[in-house]
Amino acid sequence: MENKYRRTQTTVSLINYHFVFCPRYRRKIFLIPKVEERFKHLIKFICEEMEIEIIAIECDKDHTHMFLNCLPILSPADIMRKIKGVTSRALRDEFKELNKMPSLWTRSYFVSTAGNVSSETIKKYVENQKTRYL
Repeated sequence: MENKYRRTQTTVSLINYHFVFCPRYRRKIFLIPKVEERFKHLIKFICEEMEIEIIAIECDKDHTHMFLNCLPILSPADIMRKIKGVTSRALRDEFKELNKMPSLWTRSYFVSTAGNVSSETIKKYVENQKTRYL
């Protein structure tokens, strides 16, 4: 993967965020049939709407990793607020077993930035999340 600088009328940027967050009580929601597929579809829709490029996304049974390239007008908090809000609402509407939880996601999340040097490393790490226990 080659990092590309993103250009707007007033900025040139390369901002990559690695996000990790999990469901409330570390529930294994991604083991429920079709939840992971629908979650990824929703993330793609949200990212297109916010002009975020998805570098990598992967779900384990009780958490998810996302590696995203963003414009400088978006803060990590804005990104998480939108992603958690939209996915929680949609998944709880579509999968009735998720309605038993008081809320779908925890309020916390992990975020780190990655520059040119470690972007490829983080991308491989995120993509290999499912295979690390096999």
